[in-house]
Amino acid sequence: MTTKEAFTDEEWVRVRRAPNVAGMSISLADPGGPIELSKETIATLKGIGAPPTQDELLVAISQEVMAMGQRHENPLGDFKVQEASQAGAEILAELRAAQDVVEAKATPEEASAFARWLVEVAQDAANAAKEGGFMGFGAELVSDREQAMLDQVRSTLGVTA
Repeated sequence: MTTKEAFTDEEWVRVRRAPNVAGMSISLADPGGPIELSKETIATLKGIGAPPTQDELLVAISQEVMAMGQRHENPLGDFKVQEASQAGAEILAELRAAQDVVEAKATPEEASAFARWLVEVAQDAANAAKEGGFMGFGAELVSDREQAMLDQVRSTLGVTA
């Protein structure tokens, strides 16, 4: 089992913030209003709080992110999109870098579970709020731009549907 101690401080920050970055990928792919953003953020946090496996690594990440929230600390740390027009590419690069760190330090099973978890968090965010329409009529659960980002996240992390 891989623990936090297997990572340098810099690596751990990158790995720890990855689930939040995955959720953020959806919000930035198809920005909506404040209610939609709130729903996506809540869904992201729920997904982070319930990793799909009890692998020690995923549980440690989940617990630390949730504890940071209790202390009102930003789990994204110093991660910021540098160029708005390149937000998607920057987020995908950050997710790939986090996955690379996990693949280098953890077992193949843990690395696979981590990648699947990031995709699940992004999917949870995408499913959180309907897109478009008027007062809920004609809206779709996942917009084309959100679906495109989900597909890119899956591809970047090597997760098949």
